[in-house]
Amino acid sequence: MNRYPLWKYIIIAISVLVAFIYTLPNFFDEVPAVQVSSGRTTVKVSAATLDAVRSALEGAKLVPQRLVQEGNSVWARFANTDEQLKAKDAVERALNANPAEPDYIVALNMVTRSPAWLAALNARPMYRGLDLRGGVHFLLQVDMRAAITKRLDTLTNDIRVALREKDVRHGGISREGDAIEVRARDAETLAQAQRVITSTQPDMDVQEVPGSAQPRLRLTFKPQALLAVQGEAVKQNVATLHNRVNELGVAEPVIQQQGADRVVVQLPGVQDTAKAKDILGRTATLEMRLVDESAEARAAEAGGAVPFGSEKFFDREGRPIVLKRQVIITGDSLSNAQPGYDQNQSPSVDLTVNSKGGSVMRHVSAENINKRMAIILFEKGKGEVLTAPVIRGELGVRFQISGAMTSEEAADLALLLRAGSLAAPMEIIEERTIGPSLGEENIRKGMNSVAWGFAAVVIFMCIYYQMFGVISSIALSFNLMLLVAILSMLQATLTLPGMAAMALTMGMAIDANVLINERIREELRGGSAPQTAIHLGYDRAWATILDSNITSLLAGIALLTFGSGPVRGFAVVHCIGILTSMFSAVFFSRGLVNWWYGRRQRLKEISIGTVWKPGQETAHAAGK
Repeated sequence: MNRYPLWKYIIIAISVLVAFIYTLPNFFDEVPAVQVSSGRTTVKVSAATLDAVRSALEGAKLVPQRLVQEGNSVWARFANTDEQLKAKDAVERALNANPAEPDYIVALNMVTRSPAWLAALNARPMYRGLDLRGGVHFLLQVDMRAAITKRLDTLTNDIRVALREKDVRHGGISREGDAIEVRARDAETLAQAQRVITSTQPDMDVQEVPGSAQPRLRLTFKPQALLAVQGEAVKQNVATLHNRVNELGVAEPVIQQQGADRVVVQLPGVQDTAKAKDILGRTATLEMRLVDESAEARAAEAGGAVPFGSEKFFDREGRPIVLKRQVIITGDSLSNAQPGYDQNQSPSVDLTVNSKGGSVMRHVSAENINKRMAIILFEKGKGEVLTAPVIRGELGVRFQISGAMTSEEAADLALLLRAGSLAAPMEIIEERTIGPSLGEENIRKGMNSVAWGFAAVVIFMCIYYQMFGVISSIALSFNLMLLVAILSMLQATLTLPGMAAMALTMGMAIDANVLINERIREELRGGSAPQTAIHLGYDRAWATILDSNITSLLAGIALLTFGSGPVRGFAVVHCIGILTSMFSAVFFSRGLVNWWYGRRQRLKEISIGTVWKPGQETAHAAGK
């Protein structure tokens, strides 16, 4: 009756082993380390970077405990902070020949001390939030006027293309402040332009300017469209910051919108505020321009004066290229970029732009066949030409960039293009640094709360329910270990609200065992045999446990859906804890009970505390 088949015990054994392995990394301390990441988007961290760091440390007579390349960073782990600081200075001198324009970011950080065999099993500790680990906190304000100006510049080109397609000969289109002005030679042409603009630009309010010497239209954003532009600017900036910061390997950065025009950025584990600003400063913008192929431009590339209406840039190899100032499209028109191969099976990048960008590309490419078009990456105010391919035919929404590049370079270029550009510049209006000492204090207090709560529950259960209380306490321990293991496998970020959710989960997990134990007591009071009481107690308590946990899970899902920040952190741990508590309280604890009592053929008594029966004072089920 109360026996599990072998496969259920195997599941329990595997779950205990997996939970133990993936919980284990959280018990190792963190040690000081030096993190080397790319300081510019076009600079890649590779095996050569690892060798350069190793040589720099050997030259400084520093021996790291561990030196590895993980993702887009090189990590050097040291025994103490003195060696860490010396290593940082040595690596910076070796990798950054020009400190004013560093190729690499060398930052102080902390890494886990867990052994390599755990890392080989992909067993890593949970990330710690800013309140537990320390780090830097920034509040950035988006320049909405710049966002509106940028959008108006794009619309100016779109309107120019639309009028050209309809063969409407206007007298000039220009942006004037927060509006666009369209001039015409006569009233009839102005009316034609107004009809075209009204049909193609539904977000613009088109009004004829009265009393003007030359017929003209004034275009301004409708109120709803203006709010949409501002909202899209913040969302695009948040997405771009995510792409850029994630490339640096910062563990679980928090980047989210706050209010209408502000963005919160939290970088756990980064103690150097200057380096954190460098990380934020890496946000870049993309532009596509035509290459100036005139004789004056050729002379300018050789060192002469740059012709009017053009600018000089440099490519990755440092070669000068003169480009026209007029921007064809910007990075916000780019929908997707993927590496691929052209018709000659050479590496290429397949680009997809939105419909407006595709219309502009069609007209520009049709008029500039066999001329070059450059893609420029602007980073920290400095532009660099990523590629300048030749236009071989009329382009549209989808087109391809090919040339002298390897498959790896094509993948890197696609990643850069996908990362996008900032819709508007941002300014840091608040910054805070949370030291690791405060984080350690928060961890100690949080762990104490969990430990004391756990101890109180265990003592009560063991006294009140005797052997069944011991089994419930073992199941509770397994539940806590399984919860930590799942959070570690998911690489979740643990915060103070998350630790509070852990403490709450323990209370809810033991509640299920209380229901089971009381149900078994009821069956014993009704005169059932011990084996029958165990069987019926678990079966009849299951419906109540399921109902109570589902209602709590629904509340957690609501917090997860509608909450943000610390509330979401609490909800994640709460929801996972409910699922693990149901597994441990029902499946795991019954496995222990079946193993302890199910093998006994003639069981007369069970150790579940005092059972009060009607008609007699007490009946003890003393432990056997």
